[in-house]
Amino acid sequence: MNKLSIAIDGPSGAGKSTISREIAKSFGFIYVDTGAMYRTVGLYVRRRGINPRDDVEVSRVLPDIHIDIKYENGVQRMLLNDEDVTDAIRAHEISAFASDVSAIPEVRSFLLGMQRRFAEIYNVIMDGRDIGTVVLPSATVKIFLTASPEDRAKRRYLELCGKGSDIAYEKVLEDINTRDINDSSRAVAPLKPADDALVVDTTGNTLAQSIELIKRLIEERIKDAL
Repeated sequence: MNKLSIAIDGPSGAGKSTISREIAKSFGFIYVDTGAMYRTVGLYVRRRGINPRDDVEVSRVLPDIHIDIKYENGVQRMLLNDEDVTDAIRAHEISAFASDVSAIPEVRSFLLGMQRRFAEIYNVIMDGRDIGTVVLPSATVKIFLTASPEDRAKRRYLELCGKGSDIAYEKVLEDINTRDINDSSRAVAPLKPADDALVVDTTGNTLAQSIELIKRLIEERIKDAL
């Protein structure tokens, strides 16, 4: 039987990771957070003091980057050269590095094979920015998850505050808008819905409402395949 794959794309702060993780638990699928992979590359580049927009220097160090993924109680943990960096890659400043390195074709090629192998082996829910358009163009279900910049910034701001950050909401909103522009305008795999994706706007929804909505949409489309 062919493996089932759910592609969930969308801009920064849309809630892709949280929603995908919860739905994966519900369906018994493997959750693959591709954004964490780009954050891991971004973290390495930042630690090396490399300009994340310098495609030559970033490409040069890719052979030195060894990324592993392990699962603990269904939670994805990211390993960078055997170091668990799951928490480190969630620092606010890593977002910009992840966005910049993700625009480099060599970085995308570096991670693409890893992402596709998961979908060949497991039933997966995979989230990112080009899953339905590039990584898994034949995904069983494609969803493009979005919300207003203000709503997304509020969610990210509350998340960061919960982790002890003293960042201002205005700074989070500014960074959200900047990343939207960067991700949508890059030459390689720009952020956009796949032609056959379901576009879902969760502006104003609670997390529970968004999870239930996405879960119901997926169930309607994979019921014949289960």
